[in-house]
Amino acid sequence: MSPLMLSVVLALASAVAYAAAAIVQERVASAAAGPRYAPLRSAAWWGSVLLNGVGATLHVAALAYGPLSLVQPLGALTIVFALPMAALFVGRRAGRRAWRGALMATAGLAGLLSLTSGAEAGSLADGERWLLAGATFGAVVVLFTAAHLVGRSVLRSVALAAAAGVSFGIASVLTKAVAEEWTPRAPFAEWTGLLVLSVFAVTGLLLSQASYRGAGLAAPLATVTVVNPVVAAAVGLTLFGESFRYGTAGTVAALVCGTVAAAGLVQLTLDRMAVVPESPSSASSAPEAPSASEGDSPRPEIRQGVDVGAVPGTRPDLEVEVRSRAVAGRP
Repeated sequence: MSPLMLSVVLALASAVAYAAAAIVQERVASAAAGPRYAPLRSAAWWGSVLLNGVGATLHVAALAYGPLSLVQPLGALTIVFALPMAALFVGRRAGRRAWRGALMATAGLAGLLSLTSGAEAGSLADGERWLLAGATFGAVVVLFTAAHLVGRSVLRSVALAAAAGVSFGIASVLTKAVAEEWTPRAPFAEWTGLLVLSVFAVTGLLLSQASYRGAGLAAPLATVTVVNPVVAAAVGLTLFGESFRYGTAGTVAALVCGTVAAAGLVQLTLDRMAVVPESPSSASSAPEAPSASEGDSPRPEIRQGVDVGAVPGTRPDLEVEVRSRAVAGRP
């Protein structure tokens, strides 16, 4: 197998691992009990952490055998793999709008990443690292606050997923900066950078876990998948000296791809917002059947009527007699 083909296989395997991790995270989040951000007592959640680690390892291995312009767009296939995997393994089928949004987000992100060139990448100075870390912390706090101010659970989840994507993206940027500065002669010289990127990576993991509660799988996963590389690419363009391929034409194409990806996220969000619980008015208009979860076995319903007769004298309590309709003489 050629190095290029091996890179493609590793990148696709990484996307599958990330998709499996997201499915497990969504299943853990859908459980009624347990912490929202860090369900440390859940073995399934630790399994999702392991799958995320496997995905990251495979992604790095793919970069070792293939170019960034090929590996990064293939990583955008995570959401496309997640939808059929969720339908196959956990019975979560996606509708047409969700598929349309997922494909738009993936195509837009893949196009945007394929247009980004890192040939002239530079490095970050210490002051730039701390400035970037402070700006990222502020952005995460703003998104976290906005998530707790919005009323809709779907919008709250998307805001948390966006905050997770920002954290993951900056963690990737700092990983690159630390890797470029690390030397075997001074292995602990970059300990502050390692500490900061570890904080952002853990923050992203916890925020992404919380984003799956109440919003399903597609919208939070697509948001993290898109925001993460977009933030990293934006930092690369502004601080690392990276650029878009093909000059002005490439810049215009990148803007178009970004618009398509954003439109896909909107489609996924609207698809989830359309799934609303039954309104109280509609629920009260129809008789409510006994639920199996209430512990009662289904049985024929006995229809009853209520006769309220006149109560002679003054009494502190109202007497109500409930009798069968057949006894009351009603059909």
